[in-house]
Amino acid sequence: MNSRNSIKLFLPFIVLAIAAALVYYLVNSKPERKQPELKEKVWQVDVINAKRQTLSPSITLYGRVESPEQLQAAAPGAGIVDSVHVRTGDKVVQGQTLLALDRRDFDSLMVQVDSELRDIKSQIEELKIRHRSNTASLKTEQELLRLAKAEVERMRQMKNQNLGSATTLNEARSVLGRQQLSLQNRQLEVDSFPARLRMLEAQQMNTRTRLGDAERMIERSEVTAAFDAIVSAVPVSVGDRVAIGQTLLTLYPVDGLEVRAHIPATYVGDIQASIKRGETPKARLVLNNQNLIIDLKRLAGEAKATGIDAYFHTGDSSRELRPGSLLSLSLSLPPARGVIAIPFQAIYGNSRIYLLRDGRLQGIDVDTFGQFYQANGDALLLVKSEKIVDSDNIVITHLPNAVTGLKVKTLD
Repeated sequence: MNSRNSIKLFLPFIVLAIAAALVYYLVNSKPERKQPELKEKVWQVDVINAKRQTLSPSITLYGRVESPEQLQAAAPGAGIVDSVHVRTGDKVVQGQTLLALDRRDFDSLMVQVDSELRDIKSQIEELKIRHRSNTASLKTEQELLRLAKAEVERMRQMKNQNLGSATTLNEARSVLGRQQLSLQNRQLEVDSFPARLRMLEAQQMNTRTRLGDAERMIERSEVTAAFDAIVSAVPVSVGDRVAIGQTLLTLYPVDGLEVRAHIPATYVGDIQASIKRGETPKARLVLNNQNLIIDLKRLAGEAKATGIDAYFHTGDSSRELRPGSLLSLSLSLPPARGVIAIPFQAIYGNSRIYLLRDGRLQGIDVDTFGQFYQANGDALLLVKSEKIVDSDNIVITHLPNAVTGLKVKTLD
């Protein structure tokens, strides 16, 4: 009885021991798995060989089209607009009639001034006739004065001899005084002739000038194109009353436009040195899918802290431009030695590229010298660094996680 109780007591422990032994056996008998090995990721990139060259870099400028020779036709006088033959944007040729004022507003002035000129001419002729008469009469007046003096002397002698009266002497003296006064007046007329003639001639010259002004006003009342041009503004219309000097229309020559662009201070020294050597810096302008080459005509008279404004002559291409248009152009700089041309995607930030050395990236800082255009029109960036040697491979694939030491390999 006791043995049965002992077996019942130890039976659970025996089962647990058997189960534990079974679990231990199963765990130790399972096949072992190999731990995966961690491999470093290799990025595929494309590279180009570093090649130092002497190339002319270009910088991109943003300019505005302007017209330094813009002409404003103004009203020669107050009047009414009679006809307008052009509109804004019209192309006109030299001698073409553009606008006309009512000539009746100027004809009346012409008639008035012409009448004044005729009157002055008559006054001059009359003055000359009077002068000839006064000159002839002066001799007579002098002779009469001599006779009057002789009569006074004769009357004085007769009175002294008691042959004449004091009354007769006084009458002779009175005649002498009147004759002296008449002679003085006649002499004054003769002497004042040159001054009066000059005064009338001055009035005549002034009136002739006014007549010329009136003739020009009539001539300018019809506005014609002085050269081949494009009309930029017509602020008046038929029936408008205009004042003297008021703008009637504005036009500019078809080949007289310029592009004003700001050159950064970094490149101003090179541009000025090029001009001093007698060279003409050129810029490339893309207009209607065509490459146009324009010359730098002059630099602004005043510089700014950020650089200086430059003016480019557009020449025949002005026919396709309009004042106020905004354009981008590429200015060619003097040749730079020892630069390397790379695609723009190879640059990180503004001054960092990566080299492929021993299968890993090596970052270096470079100096940029603008861009260079290939024959097919593609643009490359010009860089330079003393840390680059000719055998180096420059990574041109742009990696978002590029960092020095990153493992890479070439696509081929």
